[in-house]
Amino acid sequence: MESAPSSASFKRARPPGFGNQVPSCLVDGCTADLSKCRDYHRRHKVCEVHSKTPKVSIRGQEQRFCQQCSRFHSLVEFDEGKRSCRKRLDGHNRRRRKPQPNALTVNSGSLLSNPPGMPSYSHAMAYL
Repeated sequence: MESAPSSASFKRARPPGFGNQVPSCLVDGCTADLSKCRDYHRRHKVCEVHSKTPKVSIRGQEQRFCQQCSRFHSLVEFDEGKRSCRKRLDGHNRRRRKPQPNALTVNSGSLLSNPPGMPSYSHAMAYL
């Protein structure tokens, strides 16, 4: 009696010609061959130069590559020369500014009220 091989040991069949495509950058007119680039650039179909370029044309539309989303967005979704879209930057900033419960007790009081360069005597008060 033969046992059926498990389906986990087989790779999914790919359509003919699937692996024959040379990965190339999505930017209009770019002929960069991504086959020798980093995996990241091949996966997102953008050459290293255009991943950092402030304005590119894709299918006739001006766009920029977002380093947070790893995809192209229209220019209106970015602030000035930023490389991350406003939506992702907003989320990033909200997470960074989230108050920490322990930080409030350590950083509160006269420690923050002293201007830079002025000595703080609050540590001496603890010993009185």
